[in-house]
Amino acid sequence: MLDIAAELHRWAEEDRAFAVATVVAVGGSAPRGPGAALAVDSAGTVIGSVSGGCVEGAVYDLCVQALQDGETVVERFGYSDEDAFAVGLTCGGVIDVMVTPVRTDGPARTVVRSALSAVVRGEPTALARVVRGPAELLGRTLFVRPDGSYEGGLGELDRTLAAEARALLDAGRTGTVELSADGSHCPGGLTLLVESSVPPPRMIVFGAIDFAAALVRAGKFLGYHVTVCDARPVFATRARFPEADDLVVDWPHRYLRGTTTDARTVLCVLTHDAKFDVPLLKEALRLPVAFVGAMGSRRTHADRERRLREVGVTSRELARLRSPIGLDLGARTPEETALSIAAEIVAHRRGGTGVPLSGSGTPIHRDGGEGSAVAAA
Repeated sequence: MLDIAAELHRWAEEDRAFAVATVVAVGGSAPRGPGAALAVDSAGTVIGSVSGGCVEGAVYDLCVQALQDGETVVERFGYSDEDAFAVGLTCGGVIDVMVTPVRTDGPARTVVRSALSAVVRGEPTALARVVRGPAELLGRTLFVRPDGSYEGGLGELDRTLAAEARALLDAGRTGTVELSADGSHCPGGLTLLVESSVPPPRMIVFGAIDFAAALVRAGKFLGYHVTVCDARPVFATRARFPEADDLVVDWPHRYLRGTTTDARTVLCVLTHDAKFDVPLLKEALRLPVAFVGAMGSRRTHADRERRLREVGVTSRELARLRSPIGLDLGARTPEETALSIAAEIVAHRRGGTGVPLSGSGTPIHRDGGEGSAVAAA
């Protein structure tokens, strides 16, 4: 639900009734992960998607029905070998979709509205909903803030649920939690989907060159908050980087030392100039960030590695450096190079190999890492 929070918040502010269909579990090669949502208002307007098109029509009908009868339901959709035209996922996967009405007089309205407002304000937000359990609890909702305070819920289990949701929120992850009726971690009681919404991850691009301008566009497309940093004010200008969220004129290593990064941050060093690269990478390779990559030829990389060793960077730290940055696409232009860098970032994040899917036999969608609990960007 939180992936379409901006539109839903507008509907809530306009006092529209709507129903939300949310992917709560997936199996096999499903097109979208838990938390993906589609919503329908009382006028029949549709936003979002749960399957990339495979089952949207059937889910739309379920939303309309939920608005009429006020009932929350969970429906399973999968591939049908017997009837190629049956409602199902042609990719061969299975998804469970929960459809919840949010009517103007419904019990979930206030909680959902508070959560949507927090997301729109850019505040970290967790929304926990019962997706398996007694019928009377299905769809019950708990909105959890970073400090552990919450709204809504189930009563006696709220404190336990809030703690579980806060743990996922701290990690910026969406996933399921199983609890028994007494609040212990024993399967067979309740299953909750916890959706987390956190500010977008950062991409910091060092070096205000033409390749950086293309990478800024790619980073924005992938959902990053993109900062461009360069010590040269004549290059780090808004005219050259209109799509960057932030422009910083400072020595790269000094800026990196003073700015905020986390385990989702991506650092792309495009300066390929030793006076900038070496002090910057010395800082970067000692930070717990998601990705550190540097542009340059193989000769530049060898020289850079030698200089980094001379200033005390260890072999273990150097092993984190992705250099030359990007996948081998045969890229030439700034746009093609940005695509190769973006592709490596996605492959690194998701555990991909970077090889063609045709003929490889590797899974298209992977479990484990971020695949088992979808990150919120």
